[in-house]
Amino acid sequence: MSKRVVTFGEIMLRLEPEGYYRFLQATSYGATYGGGEANVAVSLANFGLDSRYVTKLPKHEIGQAGVNALRQFGVDTSFISRGGDRVGIYFLEKGASQRASKVIYDRAGSSIATAAPTDFDWDTIFEGADWFHFTGITPALGDNIAQICIEACQKAKEKGIPISCDLNYRNKLWSKEKAREVMTKLCEYVDVCISNEEDASDVFGIKASGTDVTTGKLNAEGYKEVAERLAREHGFKKVAITLRESISANDNVWAAMLYDGSEYCFSKKYPVHIVDRVGGGDSFGAGLIYGILSGYTTRQTVEFAVAASCLKHSIEGDFNMVSVDEVQKLAGGDASGRVQR
Repeated sequence: MSKRVVTFGEIMLRLEPEGYYRFLQATSYGATYGGGEANVAVSLANFGLDSRYVTKLPKHEIGQAGVNALRQFGVDTSFISRGGDRVGIYFLEKGASQRASKVIYDRAGSSIATAAPTDFDWDTIFEGADWFHFTGITPALGDNIAQICIEACQKAKEKGIPISCDLNYRNKLWSKEKAREVMTKLCEYVDVCISNEEDASDVFGIKASGTDVTTGKLNAEGYKEVAERLAREHGFKKVAITLRESISANDNVWAAMLYDGSEYCFSKKYPVHIVDRVGGGDSFGAGLIYGILSGYTTRQTVEFAVAASCLKHSIEGDFNMVSVDEVQKLAGGDASGRVQR
């Protein structure tokens, strides 16, 4: 029987100029959908898991298009609450070479941001669930959503469902002080914490020594201390940290570390030429959840998660449209990119 994963968050309409055009050059925008937890839900559905996504969307056609974007990949959308007036939007300008990508949010007053606890029956939503996942983006949408996140976590704990959280700090949504206050409460319920080289510092003030994300220089050993402190101070059973070395907007070196309370496992490093990096962290989180639910070892889990995320960087849009076989092939050492016939 397939494992069931529940994710909760905001799915947004993604609008971006063609190719590498800047916003000021754009005369048209491509429209797709995406968002942290929705991206995880799609990845897991593509991996063959029973993937259930929870949010709130308007009843009009733009809201329905968001639902349809998930349904086409087999995501269970039956617990999406319908109501409110608008779908959140984010505009993406793709970076190139030394010019960074840029995101502009237009999400204030979206349906999920105005949701109430009565919009979600967590007892029913968590029926048969084996995992619950959310990110730090969701509670940042407002005190009401933070409270809904807490209620969801409490219900999941009551039912013995493991919880993962990607810290995903967004300074355009809330301050570091507010993030620390809210995430400290939420992390009391979290079993698996996912972070990157900046989130642990921004949210909890825990920094890796000898690292400067602006130069792309990472001291892998420093992350052992970060992971150990996160686990010790917040009670996490596992801590995953993605390690991105930025050479330019187009070229990164991608890897990760997974700490299981006793062992520190560093993955292989992948040089990636980026087609689209949005959703890279979400695809890593999905790979991590899949590995854990599949009974993989700590090393197998982190290698699978990093390989899944490496492949996501080659795919347009938020969603990671790859199979378990494709990920396992890359994790197993076939990184040639040769034509498959």
